[in-house]
Order: sequence, then structure tokens, then C-alpha cells
Amino acid sequence: MVSQILKLLGSLAMFLYGMNQMSSGIQKSTGNKLRSLLKNITSNPFKGVLTGLGITAIIQSSSATTVFVVSFVSAGLLTLSQAIGVIMGANIGTTITAWIISLFGFKFDIAALSIPLFLIGFIMQQFRQDKSKNIGEFIIGFSLLFLGLSLIKSSVPDLSSNPQILAFLKNWTGFGVGSLLLFVVTGTVLTLVLQSSSATMAITL
Repeated sequence: MVSQILKLLGSLAMFLYGMNQMSSGIQKSTGNKLRSLLKNITSNPFKGVLTGLGITAIIQSSSATTVFVVSFVSAGLLTLSQAIGVIMGANIGTTITAWIISLFGFKFDIAALSIPLFLIGFIMQQFRQDKSKNIGEFIIGFSLLFLGLSLIKSSVPDLSSNPQILAFLKNWTGFGVGSLLLFVVTGTVLTLVLQSSSATMAITL
């Protein structure tokens, strides 16, 4: 049981590290172009929402997107109204991971795709050009993220073969609104600790 918990925590660490690598790679590869682009495509709330959604879908971190936006506002590159639209889009974009897991994650071994991607990213990081290295970092982060997801799936115990766990969870589902609030608090605490709603969503699924 202890080894399974450690494996789950290690898988989460890989997932979060991959997410950070993706975020870092996309920032370095786009540079100041990201700021200019962000300023140009947030001219109205609808564009702002789409911008936040797109960026978060790419870097897989609404927290990182929010940090970007706050720094842009502080620097005077975005207004508060533009920032609100982007943050709303970021909260929508963070669900992309959940959709990917739901549609593909449990139907085939996503780790099989991660290993070749990791090789491609590693090769690109051996190039001399900084842009190639940064794109390689992004690809490596992407592969680690999905490899982490695959390991999370294999680390979580099979509830169908563990009636004790099912019984424990069932005990917390019979309190009506109280149960709903309890699970909301649980999800909130997990996301606060992990700083990733995507990771919380992966565990839940």
C-alpha cells in the first residue's frame, strides 16, 4: 500500500514537472512575441476568453496563464477588463486535459506516444539554436505530462476489486448537500496543494 501511494505521488510529480516544462518551453520559444500577440488579440472580451482558453490548452496551466496576465497588467500591457476575459478563458481551457483523458486516456496507452515524443524533444534540445532547444523542452514537458497521466492511472487502485474503498466512498455520499460540499472542499484542497486543477481532475477520473 505504501509503495502504491509513493508511486502515485511520484506520478503526480512527473505530471506537474511536465506541466512546468511545457510552460517554460512555450514562454522561451515565443519570447516577447507572446506579449505582443496577447495585447493584440484581447481587444474585446470574447477574444480575451478565446486567448485565455488557447494559451491554457497549450501550456496546461491556468495558474501560469493567470500569472502571465497579472504581470502584463502590472506592466501596463493589458487593462483590467482585458485581463478578466483572459482569466475566464483560462478557467475554461484548463478542462482540456480532462477532455483528453476522457476521450483517449483510458482507451489506449498514452505512454506509448510519450516515449517517442520524449526522444524527439531530446534530439531537438541537442541543437545549437535556442529556439530548437526551447521547442524541445516543450515537447519533453508534453511527453512527461502524458506519461505521468498514464502512471497515475496505473497507480490508482482498481475500485471494482477493492470493496473496502468503495464502501468508504459510499459512506460519504449519503449526506445530500453535505456530501456535495465535502467533495467540493476536497477538490479545492487538492488543487491548492497541487496547484493544478488538471492533476486533481486526472486523479478523480
